[in-house]
Amino acid sequence: MRPFKVLGIQQIAIGGEDKSKLARFWVDIMGLAQVKTFKSESENVDEDVLRIGEGVHSTEVDIMQPLDFDKKPRVDQPKLNHIGLWIDDLPKATEWLEQQGVRFTPGGIRKGASGYDICFIHPKGNDEFPLCSEGVLVELVQAPEDVIKALG
Repeated sequence: MRPFKVLGIQQIAIGGEDKSKLARFWVDIMGLAQVKTFKSESENVDEDVLRIGEGVHSTEVDIMQPLDFDKKPRVDQPKLNHIGLWIDDLPKATEWLEQQGVRFTPGGIRKGASGYDICFIHPKGNDEFPLCSEGVLVELVQAPEDVIKALG
């Protein structure tokens, strides 16, 4: 039996060569609010966190560009970079998924741009961990108590 629950979509991350062009569409045209900016050398990302909705029912739209176009990961490729899922118990989820043969990206569980613990399921399997998200990078995000209470 699965020892965790997927509660909902936490975020959709969109990459581009110039996040100001993404902001023109998502902020200026669509009206999403920018709530923070995040930069990480190790993740090679310059990111603006936008929000749709309020409270536990909100969803992030993260618009991103690489800090260095000569380094990986290239957060602008593919354009729909990844989706984030709220998870009620991230440590149990990662342990169980690994036991099932799911491949994770390097880095393990760590703090993400919005301050929640996160990790990523690799889009491609390998010999040791053949199960993957079949071409789509998936971020697992530890849901805070209010989200667990509302969506669990």
